[in-house]
Amino acid sequence: MRPVAEILRETGGLLEGHFLLSSGRHSDSYLQLAAPFQHPDTAAELATGLAARVRARGIRPATILGPALGAILPGYELARALGVRFVFCERAEDRRFALRRGFTFAADEPVIICENTLTTGGSALEALALARAEGARVVGVAVYCDRLEDPSTVFDVPYMALERFALRSWAAKDCLLCRAGSVPVKPGSRPVGGLPNR
Repeated sequence: MRPVAEILRETGGLLEGHFLLSSGRHSDSYLQLAAPFQHPDTAAELATGLAARVRARGIRPATILGPALGAILPGYELARALGVRFVFCERAEDRRFALRRGFTFAADEPVIICENTLTTGGSALEALALARAEGARVVGVAVYCDRLEDPSTVFDVPYMALERFALRSWAAKDCLLCRAGSVPVKPGSRPVGGLPNR
């Protein structure tokens, strides 16, 4: 398959500037995975690549779980590439992830958590904890774009990334761009801190 960075640039998914990430960190680059998933052929190409990573690890999930909203299309496409079921979790009134819309897991059902992009891994960890609380057996975390500094310190299950992006980011107080007088913009769908809009 084509390099992921090439796909992102072609579709407007790799942005440069001064960005406020949902984690609260600042960065001079932003990965917008909604951009390539506008195009069915491109979405299928990315999902086929990630599915190959899952198969190469010998992992056989029954279901893919994606946190809403950002991982609904990426998770669905991964499930389609693997030929398995897809469900998503969403924020409940208490702002925690919950399974709604009749979604459930069978006892010990093998599940992969799918995310579009990971910077801190917070949402994926919440989804992983939810799946386990609902009786599933989480067999891996799969992500299209990985910005984590060290995934091995975040997850206790196999971790598969389609592409690793070593993009710079800083705590707000240490941001080099702020020191130069730039003001960050927030391009994502979630407010700062990863909590949903009310």
